[in-house]
Amino acid sequence: MDTMTAPNRQPDGPPSPVATSEPTERLSFVRLGAALAVLALLVAGVWIGLRRVGDDPVTLDTSWSVPYVDVTLTPSYQFQNPSSNPARDIALAFVVAGSSDPCQPSWGGAYSLDAAGRDLDLDRRILQLRASGGDVMVSFGGQANDELAGVCTAADDLLSAYRSVVERYDLHAIDLDIEGDDLTDAAAGARRATAISVLQRERVDAGERLDVWVTLPVARNGLTDDGRAAVGALLDAGVELAGVNAMTMNFGTADAPTSDMLAATTAALEATMNQVTSIFANHGVTLEGSARWARIGATPMIGQNDVVGEVFTLADAQGLADFALRTGLGRVSFWSLNRDTSCDQAFADVMVLSATCSSVSQDSLDFAEVFTELPGRSAALPQVDAVTEPNQGQVTDDPATSPYPIWRPDAYYPGGYKVVRAGKVYEAKWYNQGDDPAMPHDNPWDTAWALVGPVSPNDAPFTPATLPAGTHPAWDPVTLYDTGEKVLFEGLPYEARWPNKGEAPATLFPVNPDSAWEPLFTIAGEPETP
Repeated sequence: MDTMTAPNRQPDGPPSPVATSEPTERLSFVRLGAALAVLALLVAGVWIGLRRVGDDPVTLDTSWSVPYVDVTLTPSYQFQNPSSNPARDIALAFVVAGSSDPCQPSWGGAYSLDAAGRDLDLDRRILQLRASGGDVMVSFGGQANDELAGVCTAADDLLSAYRSVVERYDLHAIDLDIEGDDLTDAAAGARRATAISVLQRERVDAGERLDVWVTLPVARNGLTDDGRAAVGALLDAGVELAGVNAMTMNFGTADAPTSDMLAATTAALEATMNQVTSIFANHGVTLEGSARWARIGATPMIGQNDVVGEVFTLADAQGLADFALRTGLGRVSFWSLNRDTSCDQAFADVMVLSATCSSVSQDSLDFAEVFTELPGRSAALPQVDAVTEPNQGQVTDDPATSPYPIWRPDAYYPGGYKVVRAGKVYEAKWYNQGDDPAMPHDNPWDTAWALVGPVSPNDAPFTPATLPAGTHPAWDPVTLYDTGEKVLFEGLPYEARWPNKGEAPATLFPVNPDSAWEPLFTIAGEPETP
């Protein structure tokens, strides 16, 4: 994914209808009415039973909605905020090899795990999602960059790389997105399978559970030979595979795009289910009834696909959700929450593929709302309904332990500025002054602040970097300064905005525009200057 690509397709038509020769029996109107009444009661009972939460895990309650979020895409998607993400659980994409060290995991090759925590507030945002009863699954691989197993050839180092991600984010489920050249690399597949098997056993030994999904490209006739081999390699290594997630997208070609994406999707899922059932059987695991569907996932690309002319619509989404409920499909994801909105005027009259919009007519989060109706959840995730938040009035913010400046009612905050208020980190959505981030609002769009997440005990306090004495003259209260003159005040550099005398540079941040001194340094929380 990002964008997800599919294998070369072989033409395959829809299955032929199957003729039957069973005899028919005529019914009287009385008998027919009675039969229909009984049938209606049975259907109602079955539907209520299938929808009831807490039934046998192989009933039709199991379909789990877990959309993808592209972690490194700008602007950052605020998945921790209910106003931005109606989904309870999400799949964070993608962890790949670092650009300078092939055995160092990174987010998209651009951020180390530490850098993502610092620059993207990723750890904090995960904590906030969990505080509201949600959770994350991390996806390794994807279409772009180098997958860890493909370039990290030392077995111990590869295991350590996977382990560091699982332990840092305390994961209970992971996703292995294998496509492109990674799918044809048998040696990498063996390394990956062995490392994941060991890691899974380690988690079990530690009293934890780690569900493993493998995400693979499919055609209408199911998995490719390489895809089936990838599933077999994981099972051969002893991985307890939660399921196979089919990338139900990009079915056709530029010359022959698929017009009915829902039909292609369901055909691909039927074929994949039969293939996976057979592969599991060859490895001594018998899947029967709805248990076969519980091992299958679907991931469409919402809206415009890579193939021009192929569009997965909201109607297709509803059809897939109905199919998931009907069959007990184990998982439904989509690529991606970042794209779950209509495009602006730049895309007005042409269907183009965008990383930040769907290219179809929709309201924001329409696709997420459809799939959020699916009632299931991975059994590996903590089964918590809600977490009680501490009383904000009992939290005292301390600048000596806060990762960002403490919010002040008199300060002017530009959009993107981060502050600490009542033990939480907030980010300004637009320029504001006096809008208390901790003040409850009926609607999320009524406040100028977006909640990022809690202040963590592991946070380092923000400390502006001082300059050596003599770099600039020390500020003097009796000197008349002209515009543009530079001084040091408490070791920090400032420049005069206008002529002034006796006005000390401010040390509360952000520095208001009515201060005579412009800071010549940056601090944590400030948005980058365009």
